[in-house]
Amino acid sequence: MSPEEKDQKIERLELENQDLRQKIAELERRLGLDSQTSSKPPSSDGLKKSGKIRTKSLREKGKHPSGGQFGHTGQTLEQVIRPDNIVKHPTPCSCPGCGCDISIVVAQKLIKRQVFDIPTPRIIVTEHQVVVKECPQCKGHIQGSFPSSVKAPVQYGARIRAVAAYLNHQHFIPEDRLSEVLLDLFGCQMTPGTIANTTKTLAKLIEPVVIEIASEVKSSPVKHLDETGLRIGGKTNWLHVVSTQTETWYRVVPKRKDIEVLDDIKGVVVHDHWKPYYQLLNVNHSLCNAHHLRELKALEEIEQESWAKSMKKLLLLACNYKHRYPQGIPENIIARINQLYKRIIKRGLDFHFSQIPLNRKGNRGRVKRRVGHNLLLRLQNYVDDVLRFLTQLDVPFTNNQAERDLRMMKCKQKISGGFRSFDFAVSFANIRSFLSTASKRSLNLLEVITDALLGNASVFLSSNPTS
Repeated sequence: MSPEEKDQKIERLELENQDLRQKIAELERRLGLDSQTSSKPPSSDGLKKSGKIRTKSLREKGKHPSGGQFGHTGQTLEQVIRPDNIVKHPTPCSCPGCGCDISIVVAQKLIKRQVFDIPTPRIIVTEHQVVVKECPQCKGHIQGSFPSSVKAPVQYGARIRAVAAYLNHQHFIPEDRLSEVLLDLFGCQMTPGTIANTTKTLAKLIEPVVIEIASEVKSSPVKHLDETGLRIGGKTNWLHVVSTQTETWYRVVPKRKDIEVLDDIKGVVVHDHWKPYYQLLNVNHSLCNAHHLRELKALEEIEQESWAKSMKKLLLLACNYKHRYPQGIPENIIARINQLYKRIIKRGLDFHFSQIPLNRKGNRGRVKRRVGHNLLLRLQNYVDDVLRFLTQLDVPFTNNQAERDLRMMKCKQKISGGFRSFDFAVSFANIRSFLSTASKRSLNLLEVITDALLGNASVFLSSNPTS
């Protein structure tokens, strides 16, 4: 082998070796990612969960010990002044010690013990009757009128249907199991088909409410956006949420990028930097820093990049200032945070510029950048969106509001799986919008479902805290 051939072979092996090192580093990074260092859900950690992972939480240790704090108001079961039933237990007529007759002795005191329980639940059948009379003159038949909610010779009432809808859509008990639950609790043999029809009826009755919720959440000064996948008929569709502290609006779409319905949205939108959200006009953006903290933690622990640790500490410090100054962070502190932020970005970019460039795949396109380099460019280019929480009082540090609102929908998916039809998925999303908003407004969910089934959904709209 000639010297030239040896040099060519060495160069080829070095390039191959560098490419293999990059692939190994990428695979090791993927293996090192978990729910603490990425957007993966905690359930994806599997059996590798351990106490060591739990101690690496981004949440800082508080000043107070866990549990109830000294001086907090306790809550316990207390006796009521007017009980529903009173059971008097007789006192022995003679003293068990000496046998003396105490039947006429005046009582010194009365000891009360109260038991809180519910009566045995059972179905109550109410029969509605109207009398039919014949007019002696024109021979016409005249009869009374049934209530508007009584439409069939035999039917279920609004209350039991509301219980079924509540357990089905708030606690995600599937129709088949729910049929068994109703039979065991109330002796009611409501079939899964009847429960599904109740879902369709309720979803149709609350359509005006959902439209109103969507309008309110769009006009809110700050709203949270997020999305997740769900299965319909064996295919992946998408569930989007737009929410505030008092409203939740879910919508189901076939494609993830179907956000045209949000074109008229205004105010500040908080999200996790999904690029299509930046196509929305007339809005300001605020990025979720919980996502940034997890990415920074991965860079700190897996890639061992020191700038990531500094940036993580700075963002956590900024979050503490956000809680410490609820009326607004002082300008000098904001200026200092911005100064440190830019300094850390520069240090990180200098580090990545000094690294050996990654191999290009093919002869076209830009050279691939490392994960940390991409994050640095995002933090640099969107600095106003990352730190918007510092200057606007109503903008939070994270997008946790939307994350919490989506979490219950994932619970439904884990319990019952996907949906058979798109229409039923839309009905479920509308009912969840209705229930989540009612819960945020501290309304009794069973009562609002009952009112809706009776055609009184307008009562819900009148409870709007902003009206």
